[in-house]
Amino acid sequence: MTGISVRAARVEDAAIVANFVHALIDELSGGKAPAKQGVFDIAQALLAGADVSAAIAYAGNAPVGVITLNQCAAIYAGGKFGEISELYVRPDMRSQGVAQLLLDHAQQEARARGWARLEVGAPSQPEWHRTLNFYLRNGFDEVGPRLRRLA
Repeated sequence: MTGISVRAARVEDAAIVANFVHALIDELSGGKAPAKQGVFDIAQALLAGADVSAAIAYAGNAPVGVITLNQCAAIYAGGKFGEISELYVRPDMRSQGVAQLLLDHAQQEARARGWARLEVGAPSQPEWHRTLNFYLRNGFDEVGPRLRRLA
């Protein structure tokens, strides 16, 4: 896409990352996102570590999207692998190739870190079918539902 660039996020970008992740949580939860300050604090702490990375998409100087990656490890995966934790594009910039550029960045990061795979959890279906279809078009396979239990 012309005019869109993607760069790795730094700790000092925590506010940008947090604002996008907060918007994602708010959209997926129907307006029930936690306080922005808490999301910022977590983003700042995680971006300072080695196992979580993020990239920001820009249209000119304006941030328009974010992707966060988490390094995981599992025997079934053959060791370390990457997980796309969050991917969000501003609503007015959707269907313009921004998510594709962020995913391309994630694939480059996976290769650089020696990850043999990337995994992602898609939001509930059928409400978010466009999200699922995006990942399927990009070579991801459905392997079943993701479950969680809060501690």
